[in-house]
Amino acid sequence: MIKGFREFILRGNVVELAVAVVMGTAFGAIVNALVADIIMPLITAIFGKPDYTKLTWTVHSSVIKYGSFITAIIQFLLIALAVYFFIVMPLNYLEKMRKRRQGLPEVPPTETELEVLMQIRDSLAATGNGSGPGSGPRPGPGPERF
Repeated sequence: MIKGFREFILRGNVVELAVAVVMGTAFGAIVNALVADIIMPLITAIFGKPDYTKLTWTVHSSVIKYGSFITAIIQFLLIALAVYFFIVMPLNYLEKMRKRRQGLPEVPPTETELEVLMQIRDSLAATGNGSGPGSGPRPGPGPERF
């Protein structure tokens, strides 16, 4: 039992996942600091509110903290932008360059599901596997055709 657990923990995916969580946490702290210390003061300078996290709306005795929600949305958008521009775009570019070096097409040809099914049908008909008992539509009750 201990041996199986050790193999599971030392598997590459678990280690990579642990590294990703640590890096994601550190990256989140950086983005939170960026939002709190740079972006929000700039927004404050433009719109005149000193702290959006303190914006509230009171309904009866309930306090709705919509300022914290606005700040969370801004943080999410900044994280998404940073991930896209610093991770996704460079990886896509590297993948495009790799395919170009290997002589592969940059964009794979797209086929509709119907075209693929027609190719399968034609292939089966050509090899003779598509004919015989059990292939094709079965006659059944229905309207008569003239």
